[in-house]
Amino acid sequence: MTVLTVSESTNVIRNNYTGHLGYVSQGEPYVIPITYYFDPTDDTLISYSGEGHKIKAMRKNRSVSVQVEEIASMHNWESAMVHGTFEELEGSAAKQKLHEFTEGVKSMIHHKEQKEVEFISEFSGKSYARGTPVVFRIKITGITGKRRES
Repeated sequence: MTVLTVSESTNVIRNNYTGHLGYVSQGEPYVIPITYYFDPTDDTLISYSGEGHKIKAMRKNRSVSVQVEEIASMHNWESAMVHGTFEELEGSAAKQKLHEFTEGVKSMIHHKEQKEVEFISEFSGKSYARGTPVVFRIKITGITGKRRES
């Protein structure tokens, strides 16, 4: 197993759009899948969600992690772990970042999967008939990674 450099770890994050968000609620750890976009302008991860368990928990404990992997086989993979701080966005900043998220993820899907998607609903199962989504970003405070090749 090889330890990735910060640059190599960042590339794993930059070249993907799904990962696992880790957060703590009432002293218990939770890990859930998320869709995200790596924003290269400020080295943050952008995502969104409805009001619920994870948003309430992250408002109380802003320390989070995101793990992303690229797995070719059990003997050939890369994994990166981001540690960061949850930051809720509002107003025009939230709208702008949600737009960047949508365009970024659409571009990544086109690049990785050669698929065209038009709407956020095509790559996110979230529905907001009952309200506005909470747009947030994760400010990266640290990043590590590992690789296994045989």
